[in-house]
Amino acid sequence: MKAIALYEGSYSVDASKKFIPFDPSVDKVSDRPASLFIFIQPFLIKTDRDLILIDTGLGYNDADGNLILHENIKRAGYLPGDVTKVLMSHLHFDHSGGMVWTKDGKMEVSFPNAEYYIQRGEWETAYSNISKSYKTEIFDVVQRSGQIVFLEGDGFINDEISYEITGGHCEFHQVFHIQTGGEYYFFGGDIVPEPEQLQRKFIAKYDLDGKKAMELRAVYGEKAAENNWICLFYHAKSRAIGRVKKQDQNFSIDAIV
Repeated sequence: MKAIALYEGSYSVDASKKFIPFDPSVDKVSDRPASLFIFIQPFLIKTDRDLILIDTGLGYNDADGNLILHENIKRAGYLPGDVTKVLMSHLHFDHSGGMVWTKDGKMEVSFPNAEYYIQRGEWETAYSNISKSYKTEIFDVVQRSGQIVFLEGDGFINDEISYEITGGHCEFHQVFHIQTGGEYYFFGGDIVPEPEQLQRKFIAKYDLDGKKAMELRAVYGEKAAENNWICLFYHAKSRAIGRVKKQDQNFSIDAIV
């Protein structure tokens, strides 16, 4: 029973909301003006009853036409068909693109044996809010699959998995708590996307409510340090999985390989 980071790569994104691969050894920051540079890594958690995928990345294919997410899952020792639950923090493209993939020119669900857990409010927002952050053609495929489980507010999926709406990054953003094998895993999505955001106090322009998101980071940092949670950082450059420590009002992260 362990968590595995599925590193999908580093990208730049600008106002167009297009995610372009960025290799620091080749590409120059100066060539991508007004861009945000991010790393993307969904996570697997294996429990006695489930193989859980948390968020699904961009859904890009590799040079051979294979879904990068599928290949990463195989490298972790599993098959895409082994995934039984897909937990979605929210539906912005960089988190939801891998819910589906294009095979032989046709879009289909990436995980045919899984249920997709999505906040109903986020789903409705994705369709009603005209935003480049949402790709409704992806959601149409998932909807037709009949594999969606809509969540309402805060609650429990089973005795191992709970969820709570945070807002902040987007109105119906949610985080997940998974207790299994004697460990407590916390996935903060884009409320706690990388370790550095626990260590620096700032309001991010890309959050719907930057002040609330900043305050929530501190709240979850305190809880993580106090309760020895294993935190999963979706946009981490390094230390994607780690335990949060606090000393003299400052947070640090002990990476878990």
